[in-house]
Amino acid sequence: MVGLTACGSEKSGDDKAGEKTGDKSGQSAMSPLAALKLASQRTDQKNSAKVEGTTKMGEQNSQMSGSMDWANGIRANMSITQSGGAIASSPIEGKAMDARYTPDAMFLNMGDEFAAQAGGGKHWVKYDYDVLAQKAGPSGAFLKDQMQNNNPSRSVELLLATGKVKSVGSEDVKGVKATHYTGTVKVSEIAKMQSKELSQSDLDALQKQLETSGMDTETIDLWVDGQNLLVKKREQAQSNNGSYDSTVYYSDYGTAVTVEEPTSSDTVDFQDMLQQ
Repeated sequence: MVGLTACGSEKSGDDKAGEKTGDKSGQSAMSPLAALKLASQRTDQKNSAKVEGTTKMGEQNSQMSGSMDWANGIRANMSITQSGGAIASSPIEGKAMDARYTPDAMFLNMGDEFAAQAGGGKHWVKYDYDVLAQKAGPSGAFLKDQMQNNNPSRSVELLLATGKVKSVGSEDVKGVKATHYTGTVKVSEIAKMQSKELSQSDLDALQKQLETSGMDTETIDLWVDGQNLLVKKREQAQSNNGSYDSTVYYSDYGTAVTVEEPTSSDTVDFQDMLQQ
């Protein structure tokens, strides 16, 4: 799920500023903080986009592509391919798997071999966010919060919250001219800045978990185009378990996204698998 969470923000402001500055010179004419505030609003208001990216966590790598809609909770269709790390030499390594995200759960198609050996003939595994929040403690509650409230503006909001961000010039992103911004966020503050519904006790416990992981800061790089839309983001950090490096590209804002839950007859609940 990390791939998508790495891809929420409060809806705020209106679109008038974007109409006035949504040209190629708009970003360079504003301060970095003002430009990112506008980019957050504009990106948030588009409600959907196509997404593709890569994530490296220690020795494990994943690639994803698809589309997501954040108009009313997160809905997304993704294709995910993983390799290395804990899944090295496993049946799913290197195989593209379909993933579907709804406001309440994530569904992952594990393939025919899984269905025959472990899934009881069922291909899809359901990860219910409420169950994860109950069983995994503060980290599960945080994941639920992020999966239900996230959108591509998350990284923009994180940099805005620090108050420290700088522009490092204009660059080409897949043929689009974009302004590059960079900043550093303390990992121990990320949950506090981004969570909407976590209790103070959950936040305190989660902060302790993050601190003991050895992950102190996260570097965030953002690229915003002339229409004040986020077109690329990269997040990097170091922990006791190795490096974290995620790069995501956004395009085709406003694309139509339809997500259908897999049939219950072809779905097994993750919690039921653990009990078995």
